[in-house]
Amino acid sequence: MTGYTMLRNGGGTANGAQPWVLRWSNRIRLTWLSFTLFIILVFFPLIAHYYLTTIDESEEAGKRIFGPRPDSELCEVKHVQDLCRIRESVSEELLQLESKRQDLNGEIARLNLKIEACKKSIENAKQDLLQLKNVISQTEHSYKELMAQNQPKLSLPVRLFPDKDDTGLPLPKSHRSCRLHSCFDYSRCPLTSGFPVYVYDPDSYVWGAALDPLVKQAFATSAKSSIYVTDNPSIACIYVVLVGELQEPSSLTTGDLERQLHALPYWRKDGHNHLLVHLSRKSLTQNFLSNVSMGRAAVAQSTFFENQYRPSFDLVTSPLVHALSEPNFLGVPPQVPVKRKYLFTFQGEKVESLHSSLQEAPPRSFEEMEGDPPADYDDRIIGTLKAVQDSRLDRVLVEFTCKNHPQPSLPTEWALCGEREERLKLLKVSTFALVIAPGDGRMVASAGCGMRLFEALEMGAIPVVLGDQTRMPYHDLIHWSEAALIIPKPRITEVHFLIRSISDNDLLVMRRQGRFLWETYFSTAENIFGTILAALRTRIQIPATPIREELAQEIPHKSGKAAGTDPNMADNGDLDLGPVETEPPYASPRYLRNFTYTAADTFHGWNRPPGPFHLFPHTPLDPALPSEAKFLGSGTGFRPIGGGAGGSGKEFQAALGGNVPREQFTVVMLTYEREEVLMNSLERLNGLPYLNKVVVVWNSPKPPSDDLLWPDIGVPIMVVRTEKNSLNNRFLPWDAIETEAILSIDDDAHLRHDEIMFGFRVWREARDRIVGFPGRYHAWDVNHQSWLYNSNYSCELSMVLTGAAFFHKYYAYLYSYVMPQAIRDMVDEYINCEDIAMNFLVSHITRKPPIKVTSRWTFRCPGCPQALSHDDSHFHERHKCINFFVKVYGYMPLLYTQFRVDSVLFKTRLPHDKTKCFKFI
Repeated sequence: MTGYTMLRNGGGTANGAQPWVLRWSNRIRLTWLSFTLFIILVFFPLIAHYYLTTIDESEEAGKRIFGPRPDSELCEVKHVQDLCRIRESVSEELLQLESKRQDLNGEIARLNLKIEACKKSIENAKQDLLQLKNVISQTEHSYKELMAQNQPKLSLPVRLFPDKDDTGLPLPKSHRSCRLHSCFDYSRCPLTSGFPVYVYDPDSYVWGAALDPLVKQAFATSAKSSIYVTDNPSIACIYVVLVGELQEPSSLTTGDLERQLHALPYWRKDGHNHLLVHLSRKSLTQNFLSNVSMGRAAVAQSTFFENQYRPSFDLVTSPLVHALSEPNFLGVPPQVPVKRKYLFTFQGEKVESLHSSLQEAPPRSFEEMEGDPPADYDDRIIGTLKAVQDSRLDRVLVEFTCKNHPQPSLPTEWALCGEREERLKLLKVSTFALVIAPGDGRMVASAGCGMRLFEALEMGAIPVVLGDQTRMPYHDLIHWSEAALIIPKPRITEVHFLIRSISDNDLLVMRRQGRFLWETYFSTAENIFGTILAALRTRIQIPATPIREELAQEIPHKSGKAAGTDPNMADNGDLDLGPVETEPPYASPRYLRNFTYTAADTFHGWNRPPGPFHLFPHTPLDPALPSEAKFLGSGTGFRPIGGGAGGSGKEFQAALGGNVPREQFTVVMLTYEREEVLMNSLERLNGLPYLNKVVVVWNSPKPPSDDLLWPDIGVPIMVVRTEKNSLNNRFLPWDAIETEAILSIDDDAHLRHDEIMFGFRVWREARDRIVGFPGRYHAWDVNHQSWLYNSNYSCELSMVLTGAAFFHKYYAYLYSYVMPQAIRDMVDEYINCEDIAMNFLVSHITRKPPIKVTSRWTFRCPGCPQALSHDDSHFHERHKCINFFVKVYGYMPLLYTQFRVDSVLFKTRLPHDKTKCFKFI
């Protein structure tokens, strides 16, 4: 700008005409530029338009380029063909969508009509349902009214609390004529009292210091462990006083004992409802209560005179051999072989009224012994037994003089010879053991005979009691004829013939029964004390206190994970048992004959004759008396034991055959830190009919993961915490189990629903057996003279593994509380063999083999982590377990069977070499 100004200024002075020329040239340029742009922008489009219009108006169609063309001609253009095809496709799709939309609109209209119809149907159904509920409610009300008319509601009687200073009933003419109806105060023992027992502290009365310390300590320990003992004397039904055994019986006179008994704080003038207990530890036990005026008090001791014993009031007990020490069950000889070295044995010496039979020659034959009986049958017994020994028809051993000094004994009683170990050694090789009653017929029970009986039963020698006037321990409560021979002394000449005529099967049954009686009633101080209390409770018809159940401590867990249903698992076929699958969890009915069975079962409650299998689900079992939770292991069938093992055999028998309208089972699953495997197993139970609940026994000290989601399978899943890691926890009678049927199953077991249902159906028809899937058997190893556990496939089996098996809950009580503790200890030691132990127990009780169902031999799930059974030492330990269990039981209780149960319509595919192994039904 500055330079242009200078140029203008400078040009004005130098050349005046030049600026004008420049201005004129600039104007010409601008005009020309504007004209040129006008021509280009106006005329050129007009010319081009005219030209193009002239070309398109040509009659030759091929020369048209820009004019309008038909659709067909436009599509022939190469660049537009694809677009045309797309347009046609979209048009077709639009037409189809429009057709579908119209169809859907029509379907919606029809569905709306159906919805309206369904709403009307629902309303009608609600009205019908309401009417049905009203009808059901009215029917139930009518049913209750009818039941109330036929069975009026009974309320519990008012609990009586007699006054401390009550005078009681009038005394009978003589205390020796006391019976329950005349000397027992029933008002202190209502049916609902629970049988409370008050035990006097031996140190609280004067003669307590003179008691044998071992007897006193054993008595105190037994009383402390009894569930019936109470510290409140005001509510007591029975008052127990320990009066013996005394260290020095002569130190306590009859008058002193009477005065001290009458001074007891709750004697109440006549001693009603008192029990005087005399526990004998020696064969010579003075009967210092024979001349004591005991009023209405009952006596329990092992020595009685005829004029002293009051039938059904006093109690003949067994001697207390094992005061504080437990018997060595492994030292007990086995029950087989049946025949032993000696047919019968006897060792004893009699000092009083023994004639010259030992010096005189024995008769030459049995015929010479016939004729009028001698004045003293013991002389004839001696001669007969010596004749049998000299005849050498059988190997017998009789000794009527002791090699060493005989044990002290009562007059006219056969004294024991030698030490206890020597006598037991001889009894181990004796088939029968003679027990000769005292020569004085006025002595109805003696401690010496009780000691001989105890040792014979302990060693498995069948007792042969000579003298029918003797009273056996608990004779009015136990069938002694099933375990011993009781023969009158005049039949001494027939004894040899009689014992030789007994078959081996009967001998084994008697020996097994004798072992049961010894182990249950006599073996320990606790058993003796519990038996005494149970005998009294049975006599006055008070039901037993319910056996305890394991309280299930539930582990909280999260649920809500939806469980899928495998169609293969849920294929139930035609195995429906009833309408239970549509119902909520339904507990098994509880048998309520607890207060009436004592009147209905008139045979004193113990050792009933052979009969149907009695189980007592959810009923009182007396833990103070193990026999009340036990059965006789005889070959003649199930026999319930125990005075007051409340329950209903009739109802249970009526349920045999699986005809119960409604019944469910509980799954008990043991697991240990395998959460994924456990969850898979639980999911497989989804939709399983007749399942009441799942009890997961969490055997690990480590709780489940907090973020673990448990599946929802339609029934409750209860996770139970255990005190320790033990396989015995599988068989604990958890209180959460409310059904009779238990399906014990491993967490890695893989079973279909139809298999489970079929197993449940079979169990309902054989409720006393183990019914399961994997079968095993035992075998005798000739080379090592021992038993072996075998898991190979075979045509026989003797065990069904409880990793997948049904059994009755009653066996859980027996396994946990009655079965010898040594077996459970070995299971814990090896962490193995709990299934073998259960099979031993059931076979020992029922004398029947288990039942295997279906043809499956393996039930493990594929891909699961290895279990304990894959360990190399697993089978070696199971060999040891079987042999150890045989020692504990005294014989091999397992039984072989070739029987297997399959559904009628179940087609089994078996190899050709296995088709002849099984019998099908």
